[in-house]
Amino acid sequence: MSKGKLYLIPNILAEGTAQEIISPQVKEVIKNTQFYLAEDLRTARRYISSLRLGLTIEELQFEILDKKTKPAQMPQLMKPLFEGKDMGVISEAGCPGIADPGAVAVAFAHSKGIQVVPLAGPSSMFMALMASGFNGQSFAFHGYLPINKKERIDAIKSLESESGRFRRTQIFMETPFRNNHLFDDLKQHLHPNTKLCIAKNISGEDELIVTKTIADWKKTKIDLHKVPTVFVLDTNF
Repeated sequence: MSKGKLYLIPNILAEGTAQEIISPQVKEVIKNTQFYLAEDLRTARRYISSLRLGLTIEELQFEILDKKTKPAQMPQLMKPLFEGKDMGVISEAGCPGIADPGAVAVAFAHSKGIQVVPLAGPSSMFMALMASGFNGQSFAFHGYLPINKKERIDAIKSLESESGRFRRTQIFMETPFRNNHLFDDLKQHLHPNTKLCIAKNISGEDELIVTKTIADWKKTKIDLHKVPTVFVLDTNF
Protein backbone atom coordinates (compact mmCIF):
# COMPACT_ATOMS: atom_id res chain seq x y z
CA MET A 1 0.00 0.00 0.00
CA SER A 2 1.30 3.44 -0.89
CA LYS A 3 1.76 5.96 1.92
CA GLY A 4 -0.20 9.14 2.35
CA LYS A 5 1.24 12.64 2.12
CA LEU A 6 1.95 14.94 5.05
CA TYR A 7 0.65 18.44 4.29
CA LEU A 8 1.97 21.41 6.26
CA ILE A 9 -1.05 23.68 6.50
CA PRO A 10 -0.63 27.37 7.36
CA ASN A 11 -3.04 29.05 9.75
CA ILE A 12 -4.09 32.68 9.96
CA LEU A 13 -2.22 35.21 12.10
CA ALA A 14 -5.20 37.42 12.95
CA GLU A 15 -8.86 36.58 13.60
CA GLY A 16 -11.33 37.07 10.78
CA THR A 17 -8.79 36.98 7.95
CA ALA A 18 -9.16 33.41 6.68
CA GLN A 19 -11.16 34.20 3.55
CA GLU A 20 -8.70 36.88 2.42
CA ILE A 21 -5.43 35.24 3.46
CA ILE A 22 -5.77 31.49 2.91
CA SER A 23 -5.19 30.35 -0.66
CA PRO A 24 -7.46 28.13 -2.80
CA GLN A 25 -4.69 25.49 -2.76
CA VAL A 26 -4.78 25.25 1.04
CA LYS A 27 -8.57 25.12 1.07
CA GLU A 28 -8.57 22.32 -1.52
CA VAL A 29 -6.13 20.24 0.56
CA ILE A 30 -8.25 20.71 3.69
CA LYS A 31 -11.40 19.70 1.78
CA ASN A 32 -9.74 16.38 0.95
CA THR A 33 -8.00 15.63 4.25
CA GLN A 34 -9.59 13.90 7.23
CA PHE A 35 -6.67 13.45 9.66
CA TYR A 36 -4.85 16.28 11.42
CA LEU A 37 -2.14 17.01 13.98
CA ALA A 38 -2.54 20.33 15.77
CA GLU A 39 -1.12 22.16 18.76
CA ASP A 40 -4.57 23.16 20.00
CA LEU A 41 -7.55 21.11 18.84
CA ARG A 42 -10.17 23.79 19.46
CA THR A 43 -8.19 26.36 17.49
CA ALA A 44 -7.71 23.93 14.59
CA ARG A 45 -11.41 23.05 14.45
CA ARG A 46 -12.41 26.72 14.61
CA TYR A 47 -9.95 27.55 11.82
CA ILE A 48 -11.28 24.88 9.49
CA SER A 49 -14.86 25.95 10.25
CA SER A 50 -13.99 29.56 9.39
CA LEU A 51 -13.00 28.49 5.86
CA ARG A 52 -16.62 27.51 5.16
CA LEU A 53 -15.75 24.50 3.03
CA GLY A 54 -18.93 22.56 3.77
CA LEU A 55 -17.12 20.05 5.97
CA THR A 56 -18.61 18.36 9.03
CA ILE A 57 -16.02 19.06 11.68
CA GLU A 58 -17.16 16.11 13.82
CA GLU A 59 -16.15 13.76 11.01
CA LEU A 60 -12.54 14.98 11.03
CA GLN A 61 -9.97 13.38 13.32
CA PHE A 62 -7.50 15.49 15.31
CA GLU A 63 -4.56 14.53 17.50
CA ILE A 64 -2.44 16.83 19.64
CA LEU A 65 1.08 17.68 18.49
CA ASP A 66 2.63 20.15 20.92
CA LYS A 67 5.92 20.88 22.67
CA LYS A 68 5.31 17.95 25.02
CA THR A 69 4.98 15.43 22.18
CA LYS A 70 7.85 12.94 22.08
CA PRO A 71 9.35 11.42 18.91
CA ALA A 72 8.40 7.99 20.29
CA GLN A 73 4.72 8.96 19.95
CA MET A 74 4.92 9.72 16.24
CA PRO A 75 4.34 6.19 14.85
CA GLN A 76 0.93 6.07 16.56
CA LEU A 77 0.00 9.69 15.84
CA MET A 78 0.86 9.33 12.17
CA LYS A 79 -0.57 5.86 11.66
CA PRO A 80 -3.07 7.02 8.97
CA LEU A 81 -0.14 7.86 6.65
CA PHE A 82 0.92 4.20 6.62
CA GLU A 83 -2.64 3.27 5.68
CA GLY A 84 -2.46 5.44 2.56
CA LYS A 85 -4.35 8.40 4.03
CA ASP A 86 -3.13 11.99 3.84
CA MET A 87 -2.59 14.01 7.00
CA GLY A 88 -2.29 17.70 7.75
CA VAL A 89 -0.23 19.52 10.37
CA ILE A 90 -1.92 22.77 11.40
CA SER A 91 0.06 25.45 13.18
CA GLU A 92 -1.47 27.47 16.01
CA ALA A 93 -0.70 30.53 13.87
CA GLY A 94 1.31 30.94 10.70
CA CYS A 95 3.33 28.11 9.18
CA PRO A 96 3.99 24.70 10.77
CA GLY A 97 7.56 24.07 11.87
CA ILE A 98 8.48 27.74 12.37
CA ALA A 99 8.40 28.58 16.09
CA ASP A 100 6.05 25.62 16.19
CA PRO A 101 6.32 21.94 17.23
CA GLY A 102 5.37 20.67 13.77
CA ALA A 103 9.00 19.93 12.94
CA VAL A 104 8.93 16.67 14.92
CA ALA A 105 6.23 15.31 12.60
CA VAL A 106 8.15 16.42 9.53
CA ALA A 107 11.37 14.80 10.77
CA PHE A 108 9.52 11.53 11.38
CA ALA A 109 7.92 11.66 7.92
CA HIS A 110 11.30 12.08 6.24
CA SER A 111 12.75 9.18 8.22
CA LYS A 112 9.95 6.92 6.92
CA GLY A 113 10.03 8.05 3.30
CA ILE A 114 6.74 9.93 3.54
CA GLN A 115 6.28 12.83 1.14
CA VAL A 116 6.12 16.21 2.91
CA VAL A 117 4.19 18.98 1.15
CA PRO A 118 4.60 22.53 2.53
CA LEU A 119 1.77 24.89 1.60
CA ALA A 120 2.32 28.62 1.20
CA GLY A 121 0.76 30.89 3.80
CA PRO A 122 1.37 33.73 6.24
CA SER A 123 4.49 33.69 8.40
CA SER A 124 4.81 36.50 10.93
CA MET A 125 8.59 36.07 10.97
CA PHE A 126 9.06 36.55 7.25
CA MET A 127 6.39 39.22 6.94
CA ALA A 128 8.06 41.24 9.69
CA LEU A 129 11.44 40.87 7.97
CA MET A 130 9.96 41.93 4.63
CA ALA A 131 8.47 45.07 6.14
CA SER A 132 11.41 46.02 8.38
CA GLY A 133 13.70 47.48 5.77
CA PHE A 134 16.58 45.41 7.17
CA ASN A 135 19.01 43.00 5.53
CA GLY A 136 17.10 40.09 4.00
CA GLN A 137 20.24 38.35 2.74
CA SER A 138 21.55 37.40 6.18
CA PHE A 139 19.17 36.98 9.11
CA ALA A 140 18.53 34.72 12.08
CA PHE A 141 15.32 33.83 13.87
CA HIS A 142 15.81 33.21 17.58
CA GLY A 143 12.27 32.38 18.66
CA TYR A 144 11.49 33.30 22.26
CA LEU A 145 14.08 35.04 24.42
CA PRO A 146 14.73 33.82 28.01
CA ILE A 147 12.09 34.52 30.66
CA ASN A 148 14.66 35.30 33.35
CA LYS A 149 15.39 39.03 33.23
CA LYS A 150 19.17 38.79 33.54
CA GLU A 151 19.34 36.05 30.92
CA ARG A 152 17.03 38.05 28.66
CA ILE A 153 19.22 41.15 28.92
CA ASP A 154 22.31 39.07 28.18
CA ALA A 155 20.54 37.62 25.13
CA ILE A 156 19.56 41.09 23.89
CA LYS A 157 23.15 42.32 24.13
CA SER A 158 24.39 39.18 22.40
CA LEU A 159 21.93 39.63 19.52
CA GLU A 160 23.00 43.22 19.05
CA SER A 161 26.68 42.27 19.05
CA GLU A 162 26.10 39.44 16.59
CA SER A 163 24.14 41.71 14.27
CA GLY A 164 27.06 44.11 14.11
CA ARG A 165 29.76 41.45 13.68
CA PHE A 166 28.01 39.51 10.95
CA ARG A 167 25.81 42.24 9.42
CA ARG A 168 22.89 39.98 10.32
CA THR A 169 19.27 40.94 10.96
CA GLN A 170 17.97 39.46 14.22
CA ILE A 171 14.36 38.33 14.59
CA PHE A 172 12.72 37.23 17.84
CA MET A 173 9.43 37.23 19.71
CA GLU A 174 7.88 36.98 23.15
CA THR A 175 4.80 35.53 24.78
CA PRO A 176 2.27 38.36 24.25
CA PHE A 177 1.67 39.14 27.93
CA ARG A 178 5.43 39.76 28.37
CA ASN A 179 5.83 41.99 25.28
CA ASN A 180 5.98 45.25 27.20
CA HIS A 181 8.65 43.91 29.56
CA LEU A 182 10.78 42.87 26.61
CA PHE A 183 10.24 46.21 24.89
CA ASP A 184 11.36 48.04 28.03
CA ASP A 185 14.53 45.94 28.19
CA LEU A 186 15.26 46.59 24.52
CA LYS A 187 14.95 50.35 25.01
CA GLN A 188 17.14 50.27 28.09
CA HIS A 189 19.94 47.97 26.93
CA LEU A 190 20.34 48.49 23.16
CA HIS A 191 22.51 51.21 21.65
CA PRO A 192 20.50 54.39 20.88
CA ASN A 193 21.34 54.07 17.16
CA THR A 194 20.33 50.42 16.86
CA LYS A 195 17.23 50.09 14.73
CA LEU A 196 14.23 48.11 15.96
CA CYS A 197 11.21 47.11 13.93
CA ILE A 198 8.05 46.28 15.85
CA ALA A 199 5.51 44.25 13.88
CA LYS A 200 2.29 44.08 15.87
CA ASN A 201 -0.73 41.91 14.99
CA ILE A 202 0.43 41.26 11.43
CA SER A 203 -2.43 41.04 8.89
CA GLY A 204 -4.99 42.18 11.49
CA GLU A 205 -7.16 45.28 11.26
CA ASP A 206 -4.94 47.08 13.78
CA GLU A 207 -1.66 45.91 12.24
CA LEU A 208 1.27 48.15 13.08
CA ILE A 209 4.74 47.72 11.56
CA VAL A 210 7.18 50.51 12.38
CA THR A 211 10.98 50.79 12.27
CA LYS A 212 12.76 53.36 14.46
CA THR A 213 16.06 53.78 16.24
CA ILE A 214 16.07 52.90 19.94
CA ALA A 215 16.52 56.61 20.66
CA ASP A 216 13.28 57.33 18.82
CA TRP A 217 11.45 54.39 20.39
CA LYS A 218 12.22 55.87 23.81
CA LYS A 219 10.10 58.87 22.81
CA THR A 220 7.23 56.72 21.54
CA LYS A 221 4.33 55.33 23.55
CA ILE A 222 3.07 51.97 22.36
CA ASP A 223 1.20 49.19 24.17
CA LEU A 224 2.07 45.66 23.08
CA HIS A 225 0.38 43.84 25.95
CA LYS A 226 -1.28 40.58 24.86
CA VAL A 227 -0.86 41.40 21.16
CA PRO A 228 1.14 39.00 18.94
CA THR A 229 4.34 40.88 18.09
CA VAL A 230 7.56 40.18 16.23
CA PHE A 231 10.70 42.17 17.03
CA VAL A 232 13.45 42.74 14.42
CA LEU A 233 16.71 44.53 15.12
CA ASP A 234 19.59 45.71 12.99
CA THR A 235 22.81 47.51 13.99
CA ASN A 236 24.07 48.43 10.54
CA PHE A 237 23.64 52.19 10.92
